[in-house]
Amino acid sequence: MLELPTDLPADLAPLSWLIGVWEGTGVIEYTAGDQRFEGEFTHRVSFSHDGTGHLNYSATGWLAAPDGQESTPLVSETGYWRLSRPATAADAGPALLPPAEQQAARTVDDVEQLRAASGGFPIEVSLAHSDGVLELYLGEINGPRVDIATDAIVRGAGGKDYGAASRMYGLVDGHLLWAWDIAALGADMASHASARLAKV
Repeated sequence: MLELPTDLPADLAPLSWLIGVWEGTGVIEYTAGDQRFEGEFTHRVSFSHDGTGHLNYSATGWLAAPDGQESTPLVSETGYWRLSRPATAADAGPALLPPAEQQAARTVDDVEQLRAASGGFPIEVSLAHSDGVLELYLGEINGPRVDIATDAIVRGAGGKDYGAASRMYGLVDGHLLWAWDIAALGADMASHASARLAKV
C-alpha cells in the first residue's frame, strides 16, 4: 500500500522519492567505431512538481577539465515524468484544450489500480535535449528503483545518429545512482554513462 504525502497529488506518490535537486559526479565510457569517449563529469538533476500529476525534470552536465581550464558543457535535457494511465475527458489536452469534464481528485486507491503484477507502476518519461533530440521512455518505477527504455526517439535531419537508450535510477544509501545505456553513432546498445548524486 502506498504511503501518500499530504502535499502531493496521488499520482505522484510512487515518484515522490525523486523530488529534489541532486548533484554529483559520474563517468562516461562509450566506444563507437574507432572513437572512444571517456571522462569524468559533474551532473545536476532536478525533479519538481507544480501541483499537477507529473514531475518536472531538468538535468545538466559538464565534462571535467584539467586544473585551470573551463569545463565543457554537455547536452542538457528537460522533460516530464508521470505514471502511465489512460487519458480521460477530465484531463486537459491535447495542446491547450481544457478538460471536457470536471474530475474528482484522484486517490491512493485510484493509483493502486495502476500497479503492475511485478508490484511496480508503469511510467512515461518524455525528454527534450538541447541538441534537438526528443525521447519517449516507457518503463516502471518499483519502490526506489526506475527502469525505462526508449519507445521513440525523434531527431532533426542534421542530428547525430541516436537509435535507442535505456536508463536505470535507484536510491541507495540516500544517494541517487543512475546508469544510461545508448545505441548511437553506429554502435550497438552499450553502457554510456553512470553517476552517483547526493540531494542538495
